Amino acid sequence: MEIRPNRIKQKIAVGEIAYVASGFTHPDDIDAFGPVGFDGIWLEGEHGPVDAGELGNLTRSCDIWGMTSVVRVNRNDRGLIYRTLDRGAQGIVVPHVNTKEEAQNLVESGKFAPVGRRGMFTSRQGYGVSNYFDLANNETLLIVLIEDITAVGNLDQILMVDHIDVFFVAPSDLATSMGHIGNLQHPEVQNTIDTTLARIQDAGRIPGTLANNENVARYTEAGVRFLLTGIGPWLTAGAGQFKDRAENGVRPK
Repeated sequence: MEIRPNRIKQKIAVGEIAYVASGFTHPDDIDAFGPVGFDGIWLEGEHGPVDAGELGNLTRSCDIWGMTSVVRVNRNDRGLIYRTLDRGAQGIVVPHVNTKEEAQNLVESGKFAPVGRRGMFTSRQGYGVSNYFDLANNETLLIVLIEDITAVGNLDQILMVDHIDVFFVAPSDLATSMGHIGNLQHPEVQNTIDTTLARIQDAGRIPGTLANNENVARYTEAGVRFLLTGIGPWLTAGAGQFKDRAENGVRPK
């Protein structure tokens, strides 16, 4: 048995775009989404229902299609982070990383020695992999969320931390921390998002952000290589279009 490769890490390492979808809470739904061709599934453990007891089946459904399972945990806690990895996650997202020290804690929690201090236990990703501890660090994806204006102020130092794969600029909380709650399109917010993404790229690191059908082209042109999108707006738009065509469409002659 060989260790499962981390598809997102492979793509961003060569400058390609990694497509990640969120909004899934059941393994069957992830399985049904598999043929679409996305690179990863974002499993929501901060605001959503995902917990350790469900992660085995959720991550297995990602494994079937070679998609990277990325779990957002609800705090920057060492035990929580490595337990989430032990349950089969291939990637960890930590919210509200505002300092270099907080970013370093993710590395120490998510990587085995000599890089970090992750507890020595074979993840379900390592079952049958004889040299798992030699390979696991290379296949573990680590993401920090830049979602407070404090983090933007400390960005240069945060970017100095090695072994962080993606620096993800989260628009909603960032806008709130700037005094523009619910107003993501405020010019000050948009300028801060754009300049922060550019600073990440200029430092030679990988920027990520939340995108939708309307702004995804702008972000890819700006060099963003980790793109997260939620399936909720697609479902809403598709359902609305279906009803509109049923009620207002012209029947063919």
